[in-house]
Amino acid sequence: MYDFTPSRAGEHARRFLGGWQGSLVCDDFAGDKAFFAQGMIEVGCMAHVRCKFVELHLAKKSHIAAAPLALIGQLYDIERELKDKPPATRLAQWQARAAPLAAKLHEWLVLHRIKLPNCTVIAKAIDDSLNRWVALTRYLADPALPIDNNHDEQQIRPWATGRKNWLVAGTQLADQRAPAVMSLINSARMNGHDPYAYLKDILTRLRIHKASRIEELLPHCWQPENATV
Repeated sequence: MYDFTPSRAGEHARRFLGGWQGSLVCDDFAGDKAFFAQGMIEVGCMAHVRCKFVELHLAKKSHIAAAPLALIGQLYDIERELKDKPPATRLAQWQARAAPLAAKLHEWLVLHRIKLPNCTVIAKAIDDSLNRWVALTRYLADPALPIDNNHDEQQIRPWATGRKNWLVAGTQLADQRAPAVMSLINSARMNGHDPYAYLKDILTRLRIHKASRIEELLPHCWQPENATV
């Protein structure tokens, strides 16, 4: 589901989620902090941690960043191997294989942080990791949680790219309609439908479909009126 807001302020996400409680996978965005004070469970994104060390290793030519990158890489190797396994299997393997790697990474971060001046970029990257360590490793105890939020990042990437080309949506009302349409399109994909066929069918049927049965046209309930659509 997509939503439009006039800014990135945390109040908009809080309004959108309302009284929902659960585990929220996120990066270290300041606007999310109020969620955790309200009882939501913070789940960190390992990909954001990895990106900071990748930047240091490639752009800053920091050889020290190679060690944490290697350990994080091994965590992702395990993820790729287990992604299609049953939850119980993933949990057991996380505890047996990934948890010791995470502990080794934590030990490395602590030991090297002591040796570094506070003003260095690598020190800041380590601090960011250590400060969110509990959130970053929370997935190891719950097979329902992912190691990162890359999936969601990929779903919003077309919008982040497109806005540079579109420049304007016309009006604020158009801004609000656009994510509603995208929500339908991507929900149709997730439910195995061809988005074009889905939209063509429901737009044809809307004018005669009873409003009291509108939920029948939602992607997870939809059945094409004509199999050849």
